[in-house]
Amino acid sequence: MALLLPFPPFIYPMRGRVIKVIGNNCAVHVPEEERVYSCLIKGRVRIQGIRSTNPVVVGDWVHFTPDPQQEVTYIESLEPRRNYIIRRATNLSKESHILAANIDLALLMVTIARPRTSYTFIDRFLATAEAYRIPTEILINKVDDLKPDEEEVMRELTEIYTPLGYPCHPISALQHQGTDALLSLLEGKCTLIAGHSGTGKSTLLNSLIPDLGLATQAISSLYETGQHTTTYSEMYQLPSPHSGWIIDTPGIKAFGTLEMSEEDTSHFFREFFAYSSDCRFANCTHLHEPGCAVLKALEEGRIAPSRYKSYLSILQDEHSGPYRPEQ
Repeated sequence: MALLLPFPPFIYPMRGRVIKVIGNNCAVHVPEEERVYSCLIKGRVRIQGIRSTNPVVVGDWVHFTPDPQQEVTYIESLEPRRNYIIRRATNLSKESHILAANIDLALLMVTIARPRTSYTFIDRFLATAEAYRIPTEILINKVDDLKPDEEEVMRELTEIYTPLGYPCHPISALQHQGTDALLSLLEGKCTLIAGHSGTGKSTLLNSLIPDLGLATQAISSLYETGQHTTTYSEMYQLPSPHSGWIIDTPGIKAFGTLEMSEEDTSHFFREFFAYSSDCRFANCTHLHEPGCAVLKALEEGRIAPSRYKSYLSILQDEHSGPYRPEQ
């Protein structure tokens, strides 16, 4: 008589979302089970047409087959990405670095001082988000600690970006000022938060998710720059009764744009695109051409000089070879 062996556990493919990546190790959340699986990235897993330092990123939807009889579970495939935030890699041997994928909303955390966020950094991020059709809003943090001249800079920043359709939210993450209202903005969305080190991203997440306990660090008093407390992107679920996820990203020193030609770049500056239909030449680069409606709007004060300076800096990236962070 044959010996009856217990049936092996039922093995079936699963679909989940990557919530953390460290090296080749991924944490994958399966919504139907409210469970997180530990998976490894196969060397062949790639998104066609994208050369990046990180083939699998936070926010990716992936497929895998857990097998209790195997020690290792591998990610077998990635679903096509709806969108992503990408920047030029500082590792010059690679083409790009993707911060996160499949994003419903991006929040750019800026500070007027300690550390100062430049208009160029803001515009580079906004142009990239625009290129991949990611709605973006601006969080102006540390408003409880502004000097009178810094308050004027905040008003100027708000006057530049709000009319362009980028809402600006003055907050103090440390003092919980304006942060409760953000929960309704995040409701039901997968939201990415990005910015320089030291702008208060981790402090904000600790405010929104009280049990999170992310580490925070003081600003360097010598250079008024932030120190990295987040070293990799990670996605966190908002506490009940709220729904939604928020992606924390490492602080970004400089934002190198990627694959923006002269013809395309102006499309990612909303006010440039609005005026460009009145340019004399259809392929106007808004640099020197006669009859350029963008240059005319700039001269007449209808385009902020800082925005045009940022536009020129992105074009310079394309002509100067591999991007190197500003010193």
